[in-house]
Amino acid sequence: MDTMDANCNQKERMWWAFLTSSFVTFVGGLVCILLWRLGAWLFCRVAEKPAEVVAQSPSATKMQDTGVFVKSPDPEIGWMTAVKDWAGVLISAQTVTGRILVVLVFLLSLGALVVYLLNSSDQIEKCIVFSQETLLQVDFGFNIIFLLYFGLRFIAANDKLWFWLELNSLVDFFTVPPVFVSVYLNRSYLGLRFLRALRLIQFSEILQFLNVLKTSNSIKLVTLLSTFFSTWLTAAGFIHLVENSGDPWLDFKNTHPLTFMECMYLLMVTMSTVGYGDITATTSVGRAFMVLFILGGLAMFASCVPEIIELIGSRKKYGGSYSAISGRKHVVVCGHITYESVSNFLKDFLHKDRDDVNVEIIFLHPLPPNLQLEALLKRHFTQVEFFEGSVLNAGDLARVKIEDADACLIIANKYCNNPDAEDAANIMRVISIKNYCSHVRLIIQMMQYHNKAYLLNIPSWNWKEGDDVICLAELKLGFIAQSCLAPGFSTVMANLFAMRSTVLMEEDSWQKHYLGGVAAEMYTEYLSSAFTGMSFPQVSEVCFAKLRLLLIAIELKDHNTKDKQILINPNSSYHIKEGTLGFFIAQSAKEVRRAYFYCKQCHGDIKQPDKIKKCKCMQEGPTQVVAPTKKKRNGNSNELDSPKRNIRNFHGMTSRGKKGRVIPVSLPISPSRLPDSSLPPINSPSLPNNDEARDLDCDTKKYDSTGMFHWCPSRDQEKAILSRNEAAMSVLSGHVVVCIFSTADSPLIGLRNLVMPLRASNFSYHELKTIVLLGDLDYIKREWDMLCNFPKVAVLPGSPMCRADLRAVNVNLCDMCVILSPNNQSQEQDPCLQDKEAILCSLNIKSMQFDDSIGLLQANSQGGHSWILPGTPIGGGTGRAGFLPPGFNNAFSPASSPDNNVSRRGSTMGSNVPMITELVNDGNVQFLDQDDDDDPDTELYLTQPFACGTAFTISVLDSLMSATYFNDNALTLIRTLITGGATHELEQILAEGSGMRGGYSTPETLRNRDRCKVAQIPMMDGPFQAFGNGGCYGDLFVSALKSYNLLAFGIYRFRDAECNTKNPSSKRYVITNPPYEFKLCTTDMIFCLQQFDRNPMDMRSNSFSQSQSHLMRGKQKNRPTKKK
Repeated sequence: MDTMDANCNQKERMWWAFLTSSFVTFVGGLVCILLWRLGAWLFCRVAEKPAEVVAQSPSATKMQDTGVFVKSPDPEIGWMTAVKDWAGVLISAQTVTGRILVVLVFLLSLGALVVYLLNSSDQIEKCIVFSQETLLQVDFGFNIIFLLYFGLRFIAANDKLWFWLELNSLVDFFTVPPVFVSVYLNRSYLGLRFLRALRLIQFSEILQFLNVLKTSNSIKLVTLLSTFFSTWLTAAGFIHLVENSGDPWLDFKNTHPLTFMECMYLLMVTMSTVGYGDITATTSVGRAFMVLFILGGLAMFASCVPEIIELIGSRKKYGGSYSAISGRKHVVVCGHITYESVSNFLKDFLHKDRDDVNVEIIFLHPLPPNLQLEALLKRHFTQVEFFEGSVLNAGDLARVKIEDADACLIIANKYCNNPDAEDAANIMRVISIKNYCSHVRLIIQMMQYHNKAYLLNIPSWNWKEGDDVICLAELKLGFIAQSCLAPGFSTVMANLFAMRSTVLMEEDSWQKHYLGGVAAEMYTEYLSSAFTGMSFPQVSEVCFAKLRLLLIAIELKDHNTKDKQILINPNSSYHIKEGTLGFFIAQSAKEVRRAYFYCKQCHGDIKQPDKIKKCKCMQEGPTQVVAPTKKKRNGNSNELDSPKRNIRNFHGMTSRGKKGRVIPVSLPISPSRLPDSSLPPINSPSLPNNDEARDLDCDTKKYDSTGMFHWCPSRDQEKAILSRNEAAMSVLSGHVVVCIFSTADSPLIGLRNLVMPLRASNFSYHELKTIVLLGDLDYIKREWDMLCNFPKVAVLPGSPMCRADLRAVNVNLCDMCVILSPNNQSQEQDPCLQDKEAILCSLNIKSMQFDDSIGLLQANSQGGHSWILPGTPIGGGTGRAGFLPPGFNNAFSPASSPDNNVSRRGSTMGSNVPMITELVNDGNVQFLDQDDDDDPDTELYLTQPFACGTAFTISVLDSLMSATYFNDNALTLIRTLITGGATHELEQILAEGSGMRGGYSTPETLRNRDRCKVAQIPMMDGPFQAFGNGGCYGDLFVSALKSYNLLAFGIYRFRDAECNTKNPSSKRYVITNPPYEFKLCTTDMIFCLQQFDRNPMDMRSNSFSQSQSHLMRGKQKNRPTKKK
């Protein structure tokens, strides 16, 4: 203590020494820089004159005259330049070393500020012993590093003068030298050390160097906050200094002790204009500073604080990043995210009938959700998260962990005004996602079929790796086309791949039978080893009769190529192998387990299927099916031989892996109505008949290059156009009428997707139904390039609302009238008015009456063929000649077929005309049938038009997103079943833009015709006649399977078949997979999967077509008809 007193006088003030060191350093360096610049300028002026003399020397002039360019030698880099470059690289934030050094200096500046705050509670100036002051030692070490860093910055600076005057240099001038003076004088002085707070201004730059701040709003917010706080702390430090020191001209006697926190409080109430007055500045210097600070601080407070609040308030509520949960998968859903689309998606994806879905759903959309959607997300908060962002932004993709996602699903806007623009936007989303992470699995909805070709241009798009596209137009029109061939089939398929809740009804009505089939869904399970070696019909019979399961298909694996094929209802020549995967229709996943547990030895005598469970034979292992471990899409992983495994199904089944995708073979392509004699016996040889041999010998191209569809040379549209009189003379019958409301400027519907299933090659030419397009000619011209290669397509320019046009095309004699809703709806339009044209057209046809509708039509074709050869008498000798439309010559008619008198009964009432109406809005289905009791809020699948198969909306395809995710083979199966056999090979051909190409008939292409198709066979006059009038459905199933290899899967029944009413309805409804004991009616029609008929020309009668037409159009019993 004595030593300190001897060397330091506590009462003596040495503040001037500390400030002088700072000013001397600053002014001295500034003078040196100016003198250096003055000397350099003078030296350059002197050096310019010798250079001019050299430039005018004779040797130089001679060199210019010769025109020879001589490159001057490169100047050597001096040591000063090298040191400057080294210093610049060392402090640059572009290198790791530079970033570390910048961050380190910033952290040390914060440390020096903390040391200052700790010392602020002591006296402004006091005597100390350096070796005993820990804080001073720490601060001294910090300032040595600051001095070294200042030297590096000075060396690397290009403009020394500007560097000397910048803010960071001034902070160093007034903080570093006083520390060294303090050590020399053994005296501590707070002085201007508070200026270290100005380093906080660089906080946003530091965070940018560390790649923490990426958005402009975040950078701006941090910059404003750091500027505000650094200014606040610096001003508080100055007030703390002058108030605790006093005025120098009063010999520092008017000190006003204030803590640093009190100084901050004083400045805050001053800036905010509150001014409580409890704390004030008393010194003259302090008051002068407050006057200046009020002017600047008030302006800063008024500008910065509102902007800071605005930036904080504009922060995205749904920003942030997804935090993955260990052991739980997640999928990313983007695209058209609205309350309706999200509600439909979650309703199917998280359905209660699924297995435990351990998958989290992440929605990514550029706009925040509205209140309705936000409430929906909160109800599913345990499995659903929403993030605001765009998949076109790589940063947003990183936020949702797209690289770790199990899949990414892109939802399309089904009600958009411009489908092509919607598809283009979704394709851009695919490109962005694949560019960021090429291995992520993508499932995308698209509107138009022709836009699928653009996906093939994306290098990382690979359908073999799980990428799938759900083309809404393709599937929608495919469903409608199948309904043209088998009415009600679209309802059957829509209910099978969608998750429907079971609705119980006590009263015995048609709704009870319909809802019993609605609960049926598609599942898959490995077949027990007890079925090994049995034929498919035998296994299907055992599954239905004993296990109460409907087996419709099996999966065939190629162990060499690892490709997989789906065989639907294969013939008896195929025998089940070990580990075969079966496709079932059942009520629940629990029921399907019976096929895996079944043991012939243990379960042979069991009468109740519920008792079939895992037996001792499977536990011992000799007969156990060995199946590979599957990767569950629901987030779980378990082996198939585990007794506690989850059933894989279309709604919650495992992925097939990524080594090979399913290639569907022998799929049901198109419905057929054939007579009893046309059904081949199950043991008939599969030898080519005369027609098939003739196809091989001739050079005529009858099928496309893939052999999947009928084909004809390109025809001009003028040759296919019918006038109203020509259409009436043609006496169309058994055809398909397509009512089109689209105009010349409407988006394309894609009529090719409607025609292709009706032209599948597993139909004989004479079985093809004529298609008549009724609508605006200018619009049809836009579609004709995609239709000109299909046979039997005619065009009638007109309006579907005109009854004269409808009578000209004999709408009462058609097999199906398709009413397509226009595709140019306005989103601002009332939803109830979106289907006004389709609804009015449907009601217009139903109100029509046809007097001349029953008669005998002479046709030189089979199965109700509608084209009448020229000169053939019509109507039992009436003398009215038939007319062959232009563009259809005898070469395309089955002239070799035997002549038959075809009895064709039509409809006297328009209400009996078979039709299917496409609706945009589900709620408009209530306007189609005036005799139904459907509530406007009833779900679509519970309404009468949908149950009867007379209405179809695109919303039923929403369930395909979930079905495709849980089973990557589901979409392949459904597409081939619905579209008539469209393959990836055909899509690549159509992607060229030249349309379908014809191909010569080769054994390979003709084999593609040998695929299963759907038949709708009446009970009244066919092979099932013996089972009518109270027969058992199970007996019919077994008999059809044994005798004809027909696999029945549903019934199409009159609505009032079991009711004793005076006026029974002509409407039918669908019953999917009835139980074994279900009683049959004589008027029922049976849905079944039929083998391909190689001898279609051997038909001897048309009883099926006659009886079916009669059943479709008349009443149930003794319906009155008006004879001609």
